Amino acid sequence: MNYCKKGDAVLLDSLTDVKKELKKKMKKKSVCLPSLSEKDQKCIETIREKTRQLNQDNVTRTQAYYKFYLQYPTIQWALLGHMISRNVGWNMTDLKGELLTKLLSEKEQLTFFTFLERGSWLIFQDVYPQFLIYDLSVKRGKEMFHLLPFFHTSTFMETIWRYFWRSGDSYTLAIAMVINEQSYLEKRLIQNEHFQKNVTGTVSFKMYEFLRLNNILFPYYPGEKAQKASLVGATSKQFTSLDKRILFGKNLYSLLFQREEILKGVLKWAQVSPHTGSRKDYWPGLFNDVNESYPRAIYKRRVKNCLLRKGANRLYSPPLKYAWPAAVHDDMCEEDWFEDWIVLEYLKEKAIFDGEIFKSYCKTFETIELAVMAKEALLLRGGD
Repeated sequence: MNYCKKGDAVLLDSLTDVKKELKKKMKKKSVCLPSLSEKDQKCIETIREKTRQLNQDNVTRTQAYYKFYLQYPTIQWALLGHMISRNVGWNMTDLKGELLTKLLSEKEQLTFFTFLERGSWLIFQDVYPQFLIYDLSVKRGKEMFHLLPFFHTSTFMETIWRYFWRSGDSYTLAIAMVINEQSYLEKRLIQNEHFQKNVTGTVSFKMYEFLRLNNILFPYYPGEKAQKASLVGATSKQFTSLDKRILFGKNLYSLLFQREEILKGVLKWAQVSPHTGSRKDYWPGLFNDVNESYPRAIYKRRVKNCLLRKGANRLYSPPLKYAWPAAVHDDMCEEDWFEDWIVLEYLKEKAIFDGEIFKSYCKTFETIELAVMAKEALLLRGGD
């Protein structure tokens, strides 16, 4: 590690200042870490340990995001991250649920889970220390962002946090975090040779997109007296494109924070709906966390227009703790993704997104059921 004398924090009052600072940092090839007091060193150890404890699995991460948002509502990405993390958990348990176990081999299920879990772990490992350093700054009454490089936080985010500290610009911070997390994942997950070969480059992954399993859903209560969750959301397309993932994140932010009734309804739902990983969390009429079906029974269509057919069992959607054991992760790459200030262009235009997904989501069930029945028919013919 290269250490240097700690200097005064750069004052960033506007996005013009941010742009100038990022241009300077583009020219610097090495990171000079400040020397720390014993008190700051203890803070770093505490942050590392707390991050490790809460980065155990999807459930612990999801809850940590939510708790942080409740403490600091101006850090809007924390709620966005919470809701997306819920969806990641549902995708993980789908792999052991009623339908995908009939379409994917056990090896494919494990490979897809490893991909989702690695991405979830990486993002938390990057973002949660940032949250804790912000919390430390608030409690000390002065910014402590000189600690960020000790957690290999991007120079881009260090600059943005300093800007947010002075401006309170929640929108810019949230979209910057979308840019950061997707850019952070690009080399570590999307361009990783192992995952390209075994996940994103496979026929099964293309099937995953074809069957529209890449939905992001935001359950919410539409009104003060509502007791049944409604759904808004979007479908991710071209997942391997960094540009498309960032724009998708902007759409989701717009959906969550630019419509007051959605934000209120999501918060009301999240408050009374602890995350388990089972889709029963938001749709107990269609999903159950107990398997009601007979093992090895031939699958018959159960869902029509998002309602169970008469006499049909609910779809099995297990809690995460019963679907997958805790994963063990290798250390992450410490390379900074930031190379060009041009990423600030993503901040320019605010997205407008209606979030209509119910009809599309209903069609997803029909498509998957037909795929399951087609595969079973082929297997039966092969056995004749």
